[in-house]
Amino acid sequence: MNKPLALALILAVGIASASYAQEPVSDDHGPDLFNMIKVEVDYADRHGGLWNGNLEGWIGGDVERLWIRAEGEIVDGDFEKAEAQLFYGRNVHPFWDLLVGVRRDFEPRGETYLATGIVGLAPYFFETEATAYLSTEGDLSARFEQSFDLPITQKLIAEPHIELNVFAQDVPARGVGAGFSDIEIGLQLRYEIIRKFAPYLDLVWERKLGETASIARTNGEDVEDTTLRFGVRAWF
Repeated sequence: MNKPLALALILAVGIASASYAQEPVSDDHGPDLFNMIKVEVDYADRHGGLWNGNLEGWIGGDVERLWIRAEGEIVDGDFEKAEAQLFYGRNVHPFWDLLVGVRRDFEPRGETYLATGIVGLAPYFFETEATAYLSTEGDLSARFEQSFDLPITQKLIAEPHIELNVFAQDVPARGVGAGFSDIEIGLQLRYEIIRKFAPYLDLVWERKLGETASIARTNGEDVEDTTLRFGVRAWF
């Protein structure tokens, strides 16, 4: 199968499950259901062609929700990263949900994790995700993500974003050392043709950190990279 097409199919997993709930649905036997699904797919002309895809969203009510996340990366026609996450979420504050669920990695190596975290809106409208993962091998790690929108015009939006990963111990099979392992900082500039569809440019800087960077250097790998990505975002 064509690899970019396979990436698109991975990201479509959550869309079909939530597409029937575009509008609130209620009857005499249960609460209203709502949903939000966001998909981003982009391409950078680096490393023989770099494709990235991300899906995130939820379906449910005001208190309880089913959350789904999926992401993948294709470099020079081969999957470098592919994972999916599924959570039960419960609203514990007007702006915060507590999540408990599982994560499954497909690439670069198959692994399953117990996952728990929080997602919500920090002060000054910072969209925040913080998630801890415990693998079946006993490896503990965490991921922190944050972003916020800076409107330039009604349709042109700048979105700074950051992702930071940390590991509690060395994981030789993944080429990862204990401590902060890698960071990604980007600035996305998108034009919302309509509210739910926007092409974008995303300038992304990535760097391996600490012991993970030392392992990468020993293996002859780059520890730092900057890419300009061209993509589209859609909401459902």
